Amino acid sequence: MRSSHQPLCTRAHQAAALLLAAATFFLTRLLDRSTLSAPPPPCAAPYSPWPHRDLRIYVYAEDEVDGLRALLRGRNDDVTAATCIKGQWGTQVKIHQLLLSSRFRTLDKDEADLFFVPTYVKCVRMTGKLNDKEINQTYVKVVLSQMPYFRRSGGRDHIFVFPSGAGAHLFRSWATFLNRSIILTPEGDRTDKRGISAFNTWKDIIIPGNVDDSMVKSDRLAVKPIPLTKRKYLANFLGRAQGKVGRLQLVKLAKQYPDKLESPELKLSGPDKLGRIDYFKHLRNAKFCLAPRGESSWTLRFYESFFVECVPVILSDEVELPFQNVIDYTEVSIKWPASKIGPGLLEYLESIPDGRVEEMIGRGREIRCLWVYAADTERCSAMSAIMWELQRKVRRFHQSAETFWLHNRSIVNRDLVEFHDWRTPIWGGGGGRATATGAACLSPLRAASFQFHLAASPRQHTSVLRSIALSSPLNLSSLPCRTASASAPPSPLRGGAAFPSLADRHHQRLRLLFK
Repeated sequence: MRSSHQPLCTRAHQAAALLLAAATFFLTRLLDRSTLSAPPPPCAAPYSPWPHRDLRIYVYAEDEVDGLRALLRGRNDDVTAATCIKGQWGTQVKIHQLLLSSRFRTLDKDEADLFFVPTYVKCVRMTGKLNDKEINQTYVKVVLSQMPYFRRSGGRDHIFVFPSGAGAHLFRSWATFLNRSIILTPEGDRTDKRGISAFNTWKDIIIPGNVDDSMVKSDRLAVKPIPLTKRKYLANFLGRAQGKVGRLQLVKLAKQYPDKLESPELKLSGPDKLGRIDYFKHLRNAKFCLAPRGESSWTLRFYESFFVECVPVILSDEVELPFQNVIDYTEVSIKWPASKIGPGLLEYLESIPDGRVEEMIGRGREIRCLWVYAADTERCSAMSAIMWELQRKVRRFHQSAETFWLHNRSIVNRDLVEFHDWRTPIWGGGGGRATATGAACLSPLRAASFQFHLAASPRQHTSVLRSIALSSPLNLSSLPCRTASASAPPSPLRGGAAFPSLADRHHQRLRLLFK
């Protein structure tokens, strides 16, 4: 007798299940492929929070370190922050001022992850308030003699800003003294003149240039963008030739194709000088803004182009761009080989559909907030991005050639003096405070003795001697000037017995070498 119940799984059910599985597989692959091919957002900053965690930064006060004020105010103390905040090098002031009010600032050195050393050295140099020799000598004095926390880490947790194309080369002896420190700079390459770049991809941070304040506030732009269809030129180059091959080629190209490429002769002085407003009005009148290499690989024009909404075309092969971990620059700019500057460049730019140009401009509109130096509380700003980059540099442990540690976790130096008892090279008597006499006695040679003490190899010793010898004539008359100091701190191992000062022995050795 045949059962009245149908089987739970017939051949038809099996076939349907197989078809469903196959359809699911192919649809999943199709969706995955479309997702992978979709362009990623050019900037993650506006869409996700910055992972700052518990970053703490200590900012040195200008009067806290002997010599630091000169790097901020000049030898006569007459350079103001208001003077230095202007122009493309104003980042040195803005970063300092924003850190002073930052939510990540700490007043306790012992809880600091990083230490910021403020200087306006580019401005001080440009205004003639310190020359190169004085800058070099003052940096050596500051770095070597006044910062035990710098010595503790070998400078690895100390931050310096060099805001111009010269980068850290503003301090001639950077390679000896700051080769482990974190450098904030817009410049990633100076091999054209210096033979070596001061920028290190793994420890340093590229920062945006300082765009004129009147152009970065979207609610009150001094010069507003105009529609793409109303722009007169295909491209423009607004800058001086400076005898640079790429720039000279653009000037020549503009004369050949004056209806496509604008490149007016810029007057820096006199009645025909091009003012800032007129400059931006010219800049906005093209679809593409050409940014060739000048004295160095970076150019402020790259950042300015985003605020007049023209697509930047980079013509600088060695340029380094900021925040590459969150920005896809293929979405907002073009990079063209400098060796290919010529009619072919204009033909290529003409071939790009206006729809794609509009798309790139729109993407650029989304990420240009990262060029604005605003408080780090802003969801998208240069400071927010810099803080995020700095957080990734934080180390849990600090060491250098001068630091050692014991079984009880205490950090000591070569003389087995515990870290919090480390003294500055020139030490005044009474209560462990540096006296005015002691500060006056600090010479390049005295500072050199301590960098000699820090050096880990004979090769580094030679480098120290060379850099100090080249920085300035040595004032040997200052050598006998020694302040009365208390006895060396007791050893943590020998029940109070003091060790002889190795640094003093280096000082005497250098004194003999320089006689």
